[in-house]
Amino acid sequence: MPANQPIGVFDSGIGGLTVANAINKLMPKEALVYFGDTAHLPYGDKSPEAIKYYSLKIAKFLMDEGCKAIVIACNTASSLAYQDLKLFLGNQIPIYSVIDPVVDFMTAANHFQNIGVIATRATIKSNIYAQKLQQKKPELNVHSLATPLLVPMIEEGFFNDQISNTLIHTYLSDPVLQGIDSLILGCTHYPLIRNEIAAYYHPKITIVDNTEIVARHLRQELQQMDLLNDEEPAPHRFYVSDYTDSFEKSTQLFFGQQIGLNLRQIWD
Repeated sequence: MPANQPIGVFDSGIGGLTVANAINKLMPKEALVYFGDTAHLPYGDKSPEAIKYYSLKIAKFLMDEGCKAIVIACNTASSLAYQDLKLFLGNQIPIYSVIDPVVDFMTAANHFQNIGVIATRATIKSNIYAQKLQQKKPELNVHSLATPLLVPMIEEGFFNDQISNTLIHTYLSDPVLQGIDSLILGCTHYPLIRNEIAAYYHPKITIVDNTEIVARHLRQELQQMDLLNDEEPAPHRFYVSDYTDSFEKSTQLFFGQQIGLNLRQIWD
């Protein structure tokens, strides 16, 4: 497989652009093909069967686009569709979740004992973080809380304001999260409200978002497979399954710069 082929990244919306941005910063010579399934967001309130179906269709699209690797930049899809996608892709293309690199990071550290996780309802219901963390370190205590209103709040541009501040404080004050020493932001939208979350806790706990962790893991994997690109990259390509002007405008917040979104229907 040629090293100059692009990396595929997908999410239920544009939240996964936080992961794409981290990959772009760490590996600026890599071309990206991004797919945001904005027609079906948020995945957090969809059935596992629906999420698996959407993910398989998107993976097929990214494979047809010539991607050399695929990153599931969505915790919900990572928790529910990752194994199905691995079976579907076989040895054709390596695929990576945003969950496993974070689990490896947390369990490699010796100073985390009471780990909090906030994520969509579907991710929390899957119990994927608790299972994987305790499988590697049974002595860990994992405190998981569904925070279903955060994704639509962020997608609508409500953060760093009174609305987001009130909702974040309401969730973080839940008794489930009391006594934690670290908090995993189990959704790729949540890095955009990391500062607000950190302000609630002050410096008392470690806030862990998966964007940089996933990007570093991907670079290591590509390097081991001799798939790091050293040529001038092709332009990035960004696709969504439903288009609105507001989504295109908000991409600057997620990706760090204005990008153009292309509408692509892949469900037929």
